[in-house]
Amino acid sequence: MSGRWSIVLRALSLVAALGIWQLLTAFDINLWLRFEQFPTVIDVARAFGGRLGSDAYWQDLTDSLTRIITGFALAAVLGITVGTAVARSRLASDLLGPVLEVIRPVPAIALVPVAILLFPSNEQGIVFITCTAAFFPVMVSTRHAVRALTPVWEETVLTMGGGRWRILGSVVLPGALPGILGGLSVGIGVSWICVISAEMISGEYGVGYRTWQDYTVVDYPGVFVGMATIGLLGWITSTAVELLGRRLTRWLPRTENRPPSPVRHRPRAVPPPAAVPAPLAKERVHP
Repeated sequence: MSGRWSIVLRALSLVAALGIWQLLTAFDINLWLRFEQFPTVIDVARAFGGRLGSDAYWQDLTDSLTRIITGFALAAVLGITVGTAVARSRLASDLLGPVLEVIRPVPAIALVPVAILLFPSNEQGIVFITCTAAFFPVMVSTRHAVRALTPVWEETVLTMGGGRWRILGSVVLPGALPGILGGLSVGIGVSWICVISAEMISGEYGVGYRTWQDYTVVDYPGVFVGMATIGLLGWITSTAVELLGRRLTRWLPRTENRPPSPVRHRPRAVPPPAAVPAPLAKERVHP
């Protein structure tokens, strides 16, 4: 399927979802699921248009983006560094591995009380929670990707006279890059979940804070405006990470959006004819 038809299908699926939403809320469908209190698509669109013209909306947008970019950038640097060190060094694995494995199962949003106690401002605490949320997916993906590298590449660089830093820059990081990018893609999504939750709990501004305030004053169209804004911001940042990954890994073969190659049936191999022994020459009988 061509790229044009793919875009059309995606647009149609979005339109169909909005149409179903409009029908369920306009007719107050109340079966097992209750849609009678849901705002319609038109109500949400009207509220969205009103928010776009207010300064508070853009301030919330700027604050949330600043927090997510700062926390995610710190998590990317720390996650790649720690993951590579743990995978390459036995000393780093022994010192950091147990501590990381104990902290990793703790949800980042559960660290809100810790952030309140540690940092003097809510802003720094939210960045800390965002960084922690993205750090572990990046670190684990980097660790597995580095450990999965074949040792032949490293031995080749050593044979050519390369040192430790040359191996790191020309073998380890490029070879582990696809796995690292997978961790970054997961990390940006987890970061959005945690930054919105942290803004709802202890924030002063931001999309999450505004969405929760709309819920407390029973402004349901405003709640859905916040949800739509979070979805759009998450989609934009995830797409940016994916595009960056494609640019950094242009040397990898691409298989997506490519029609499958036709299956070619090989002709059945015909077994060679059995070797027939040549007739033995008749022995000449001498009289």
